[in-house]
Amino acid sequence: MDRLPWSKFHWLVVVGLGTVWILDGLEVTIVGAIGSRLTEPDSGLGLTTAQVGLAAAIYVAGACTGALVFGYLTDRFGRKKLFILTLGLYLVATVLTAFSFTPWMFFLFRFFTGAGIGGEYAAINSAIDELIPARRRGLVDLAINGSYWLGTAFGAVLTVFLLNTAIFPANIGWRIAFGLGAVLGLVILLVRRNVPESPRWMFIHGRDEEAETLVGTIEHDIEDETHEQLADVPDDKGITIHQRRSTGFGEIVRTAVTRYPKRFVLGLSLFIGQAFLYNAVFFTYSLVLTKLLHVPDDVAPWALVPIAVGNFLGPLLLGRLFDTVGRRFMITLSYVGSGVLLVGTAIMFDAGILDAFWLTACWMVVFFFASAGASSAYLTVSEIFPMETRAMSIAFFYAIGTAIGGITGPILFGRLIEDGSHAVAIGYYIGAGLMIAAGLVELFLGIDAEGKSLEDIAAPLSSETPAQRPSR
Repeated sequence: MDRLPWSKFHWLVVVGLGTVWILDGLEVTIVGAIGSRLTEPDSGLGLTTAQVGLAAAIYVAGACTGALVFGYLTDRFGRKKLFILTLGLYLVATVLTAFSFTPWMFFLFRFFTGAGIGGEYAAINSAIDELIPARRRGLVDLAINGSYWLGTAFGAVLTVFLLNTAIFPANIGWRIAFGLGAVLGLVILLVRRNVPESPRWMFIHGRDEEAETLVGTIEHDIEDETHEQLADVPDDKGITIHQRRSTGFGEIVRTAVTRYPKRFVLGLSLFIGQAFLYNAVFFTYSLVLTKLLHVPDDVAPWALVPIAVGNFLGPLLLGRLFDTVGRRFMITLSYVGSGVLLVGTAIMFDAGILDAFWLTACWMVVFFFASAGASSAYLTVSEIFPMETRAMSIAFFYAIGTAIGGITGPILFGRLIEDGSHAVAIGYYIGAGLMIAAGLVELFLGIDAEGKSLEDIAAPLSSETPAQRPSR
C-alpha cells in the first residue's frame, strides 16, 4: 500500500472516512454556539450556565467511553464494520438530541452522540493510516483532522440563522441544527460503504487470500488509471506473520506500558494538552463572548468562522512540513508556539485590552498552530504502536487524555466564566502551560516517523517471538 501513487482510491478513503471530523466539528460548534440559547426558558430546556458546561463534559465522557469500547472492537472485528456501526450510532443519537425536552434527555443523548464520534476516531484513524502511502501520511492525516474546522465553520454560520428568533422560534432553531447534522452523517454513510477493509488487518486476522485479492484489485485499478506498471515490492521488505483472530486487552496494555513506555508518556502528554485547550475554549467560547463581552446571541457564532479558518489552514499549510522537515520539530513547534501565543492572549484579556474582535483575532493565530499540534497527536499515536493494537491505542490515548483534559476543561471554564474575566484568564494560563509541557515532551521523546512504513515504526506483534521484541 505504501508504494501506490495517489489515485481515485485514496480520494475515496479521504472523503469516505475523513469527513467524520466535519461532523464532530459541527456537533461541538452547535453546542458552543447555542449554549446561551439553551439557558433561556423559551428554549424548551432552560439549562443553567454550569449545566451547559456539564452537557459538554457529558458529550466528551461519551466520546471517551465510545473510543475505548469501539476501539477494542475495531482491532478485533475489523475497521469497516466499526466505522459503519459508529456512524450509525451517531446518526440515531443526534436525531434523538433534537427531540430532547428535558435536561436529562439532552444529557443522555449527548452521551451517545459522543460515543459514536469517539468510536469513529479509533476506527477511522487506524483505517486511514493503513490505507494511505507512507510518504503522504503526515499531510493526509493532518489535513483530514483539520477538516474538523470545516464543520465548525458550517455550524457557526448555520446557528447564526437558526438562533434568529425572527426566523425560527427559540425552542425550534437549535433542534433543526442537530437534525441537519444527521442529514450530513447519512450522506457520509452512503459514501463510506464503498471504502474497503484494511488489507493489513485482514492479513493478520487470517483473511490473507481476501487481502491479496483486494490489493490486487486496487493495484489493477490504479494501473488502469495512471497507465503505468507498478514497481515490484523489494524482497527484503517482506515480514513473516503469525496470524491471530484477536489480541487480548492485557497484551494491549502491556505493549503500551512495558514495551513502549516512552511512547506511552508521549501520547498521553500530547492528548492531555490539546484536549484541555480545545474542549475548554470551544465548548464555552459563546458564553465568554455573550456573558463577559456582551456580544448578542445571534452575533456570537460569527466569531467562530475566522477561528475555524485559522484552525483549518494550520494543518493544511503546515502538514507537508511534517513529512519533510519531520515530526519531532514540527510537533514541538506547534505545541510550544501555540502555548506561548496563548499566554500573551491571556495577559491582554486579563488586562481588559481585548474586545470581542481582538480576542477572536488572537484565538485565530493561537489555533493556527494549536490545530496542527492537535491533529499531529492523532497521527502520532496511530503510527507508533503495533498494527494489532493501533485502534485501541488511539482509543486509549484519546479517552484518557480527553477524560483528564476534555472533561475537566469545560466544567472548569463554565465555573470560571461565572467568576469573571480574571478567572477565565487563569484558565487560559493552564491551557497554555499544558500545551508547552506537551511540546517539550515531544522534543525529548518524539519519534521520527516521517516517510517510514508503519511496520518499520512498530513491528506487528504477530511478526515476532517474545525474544525478538525491542524494549523501547
